[in-house]
Amino acid sequence: MTLIATGVSVLSYALMQTMVVPALHVLQVQLHTTPTWSAWILSVFLLTSAASTPLLSKLGDRYSKRNVLLLVLAAYLIGTLGCAAAGNIGVLIGCRAVQGVSLAALPLSFGILRDALPQHRLRSGLGLVSGTIGVGAGIGLVVGGLVVDHQSWRWLFAIAAVLILGAMGLVARYVPDQRSGSSEPVDVPGAALLALVLVALLLALTKGTSWGWASTGTLVLFGASVVLLAVLVVAERKSLAPLIAPAVVAGRSLLSVHGAAFVFGVVSFVFYVLLPTFAQTAADQRLPGGRTVGYGLGADVTVAGLLLLPGSLALLPTGPLAGLMQRLTSARATLASGFAVMAVGAISLCLWNGNGWQLAGGYLVVGIGSGLVLGGIPSVISDLTEVRRTATANGVNTVVRTAGGVVGSQLAAALLAAWHISGSETPTRNSFITAFWIAAAVAAAGGLLCWAGIRSSTIPAPRTPEVAAPRHQSAGKPRP
Repeated sequence: MTLIATGVSVLSYALMQTMVVPALHVLQVQLHTTPTWSAWILSVFLLTSAASTPLLSKLGDRYSKRNVLLLVLAAYLIGTLGCAAAGNIGVLIGCRAVQGVSLAALPLSFGILRDALPQHRLRSGLGLVSGTIGVGAGIGLVVGGLVVDHQSWRWLFAIAAVLILGAMGLVARYVPDQRSGSSEPVDVPGAALLALVLVALLLALTKGTSWGWASTGTLVLFGASVVLLAVLVVAERKSLAPLIAPAVVAGRSLLSVHGAAFVFGVVSFVFYVLLPTFAQTAADQRLPGGRTVGYGLGADVTVAGLLLLPGSLALLPTGPLAGLMQRLTSARATLASGFAVMAVGAISLCLWNGNGWQLAGGYLVVGIGSGLVLGGIPSVISDLTEVRRTATANGVNTVVRTAGGVVGSQLAAALLAAWHISGSETPTRNSFITAFWIAAAVAAAGGLLCWAGIRSSTIPAPRTPEVAAPRHQSAGKPRP
């Protein structure tokens, strides 16, 4: 039941991450706003997610992962209900900012599972909960399209609120309240500096396309992120209890895992952006001069989301499979294999993309590889870090993956903007093919990074954790 509780918590985040995407145009029209302001519906969620997750993860390690997760879900619920009731774009953006704290549910859940599950179930449990990230994202696109097509957009947030309430009930009832007993202080200045670094960097990445990569605003933000990062490094070296301790990021294997998370984010979001766009392009669309576009399915939002669904659902069984592969082979072999399968899926989309079955089949292969990577990363981090730093290390990894997603989405958008069919604003078929080839190359590079950077032998399993005490027992009493 602890596994189910954490899985539902992560699922509630993953759904909301993509469920609002199909509704962006509807929100723009019904809230009487501009494309620039409606884009902030996604951007502000991303920014607060990245800024708050490291601190919330640290608080979970310092005090109680269960209680911090409940606070995160409570704030998430308040933000979701506010979105459902929003009467203008300003209120909606503000409530989406509050919703952004939900990203912390991922590292907190991974830390809870490490505390609660016996060793023989830990890898498969981490893989299963990791798989719900992709499953929720895929389902969110489909549900979002269906709701937008048939109901008010407010139902998107009403559905999410019900799921969040269910997650809160499961966590309160079934997740044990284990406390670290650490007296280490929380590095609030370090958390504030890290938040500023992430906000400046991600804001530059998300707005660079619309502002211009050489514009003053973009360059100032990039410069500010570099300066703030330098200040952060100096401050963390002087801190007695740094937020990002060397044990969380140092070492070849751990750095390689964080690098793999970044690469995974890049590749995943390239497909999130490209495949729906490709599917919604109509091959018979007329162009100036009597020509037609010549590619695409002319699908609506819901059908385009359904094409991604098989690949998203594949993450659920392949997540636990990653744990089994790590036990039988090694961590580096599992992650490298996952990236290799993602590269094969990307290449298949380069070569075969003429109908819906080919698009769904290619992304299914990508999804299988994604499940191996997503399922393997938390397990490797669990093996490489102390129990008292599990949530913090996973929090850093989650933020790195989020940054990779921003780079991937901007890369895809830039490639589509670079090549248009003459006399129109429609991207050429070659722009998609080029992007798929780049995704394949980046995935292959991720596999090489894991193979070269993670220790060659199977990472030794950590000591089996004690069985969690029932919640009615005090933390200081002996456990049976």
